Amino acid sequence: QVQLVESGGGLVQTGGSLRLSCAASISFFDINLMGWYRQAPGKQRELVATITPGGRTNYADSVKGRFTISRDTSKNTVYLQITTLTPEDTAVYYCYAHFRFASYWGQGTQVTVSS
Repeated sequence: QVQLVESGGGLVQTGGSLRLSCAASISFFDINLMGWYRQAPGKQRELVATITPGGRTNYADSVKGRFTISRDTSKNTVYLQITTLTPEDTAVYYCYAHFRFASYWGQGTQVTVSS
């Protein structure tokens, strides 16, 4: 079992920035993959970015150059730095972990971008 606790969402203006955090209940090095997904109103949940324990990252094309995923292994925490926000980034952002053939999700954190 893995518990994921997210924080850092909020309301920002277009062009603003946010940093989301996700703390895992187990060592980051025991997890196969961590990352972020998002779900906008009326849309399916979509991949945003992932990171491996070794630090390899992967991004959705729509966020490349604006979003940066990173991790602090001493805190078992993954971060998502979001810059140059647009209203199209408005969504609930979910932290994700893949551990021992199972997927785990955080409770989600709302990001709302005003125009």
